Amino acid sequence: MTERFYPDWLDGPEVKTLAWALPQLRFVGGAVRDSVLGKPVSDIDAAIPLLPEEVMAALEKAGIRAIPTGIAHGTVTALVGGKPFEITTLRRDVATDGRHAEVAFTDDWQEDAKRRDFTMNALYLSPEGELFDYTGGVDDARAGRVRFIGDASARITEDYLRILRFFRFFAHYGKGEADAAALAACETYAAKLDTLSGERVQAELLKLLAAPSPQHILRLMQQTKVLHHVLGFEVELAPFETLLSFDHIPPLVRLAVLLLSAKNADALAIVAEQLRLSGEQRKMLSLFTQHIGDVTTDISLARQKQLIRTLGAEMFSTLVCLRAALSGGLSPAYDAMLDVAADWHPPVFPVTGEDVKALGFAEGKALGEKLRALEECWEASDYRLTKEELLSSPPCAGISG
Repeated sequence: MTERFYPDWLDGPEVKTLAWALPQLRFVGGAVRDSVLGKPVSDIDAAIPLLPEEVMAALEKAGIRAIPTGIAHGTVTALVGGKPFEITTLRRDVATDGRHAEVAFTDDWQEDAKRRDFTMNALYLSPEGELFDYTGGVDDARAGRVRFIGDASARITEDYLRILRFFRFFAHYGKGEADAAALAACETYAAKLDTLSGERVQAELLKLLAAPSPQHILRLMQQTKVLHHVLGFEVELAPFETLLSFDHIPPLVRLAVLLLSAKNADALAIVAEQLRLSGEQRKMLSLFTQHIGDVTTDISLARQKQLIRTLGAEMFSTLVCLRAALSGGLSPAYDAMLDVAADWHPPVFPVTGEDVKALGFAEGKALGEKLRALEECWEASDYRLTKEELLSSPPCAGISG
């Protein structure tokens, strides 16, 4: 099926330049799918019947920088005006093992379409605005049907990551009931997720968790045993669903509430390792583990302020939301904590190490202990004592909290 379709980005100067250099190309995948659905477009990928070496030569002839980012698999990245475009030679699968594919290049657009995962991702758009749909992807996209191309089991056994991609795409694009054949195939091959790299699983899982309302998808993943093979634990979904009622909760925090609901106390650390999370991501999960127990309904205002100073208002608010979700929802006490985080701005401790040195303390343990004692004194005064008051009297003498 072909139809005329001309999204605004086709008139972009970078797109025009690329199309002039490679008139045989067609844009493919997410940019075309999202344009059909009226969604914003970010990355723009293309396919072409030329061999990678021919693509490189044509780009260089046009004065466009060409980077052989995946040339063995047919992918060249063109940098046009600083904007990257991935251009991949049309391919057909020769052999697959569930993780890697051996491909051969082709000049057949339908062969290329047949090797893709979902019908909505096999849409091609020419620079002139001619939309090519070989698998019924336009109708599926508009109806919210996430459907494998051909046999679901065959597509999954080519790359087991497609199990997670199915749930991820259904979370972002699906409507109504999930495709029964796809669910059955996902359940059949769920254990094969254990053979994939943590990095690949992590990327798909966090994208899935970024969907506006993925709770229904997680229930399907739980029913098909997919979630168990991703995390390695049985988890409760009720806290996750409660957390969704709070605004601006990032995917990593959504993952954390799933793991905090597990029966394994080391769940966060174990999953951080198996999903190969970054150092920054692991640090955040570690803070959740360390401090989730601090945020209780009877926590003192002084302790709340101390945590806000130590962790930052955003992290403290996140801990409050996590604790509220694990406890069944917000209460007046948790609401009050969120108000403190929003309204209280921690002052800067007025005493420095140089000030303490001026009292006669040399660099070393004693200086650090004195500085900490003065800070505790300042905290106990509800941050009222001035630098002069702190340095002119014994720590905390005559101070009531």
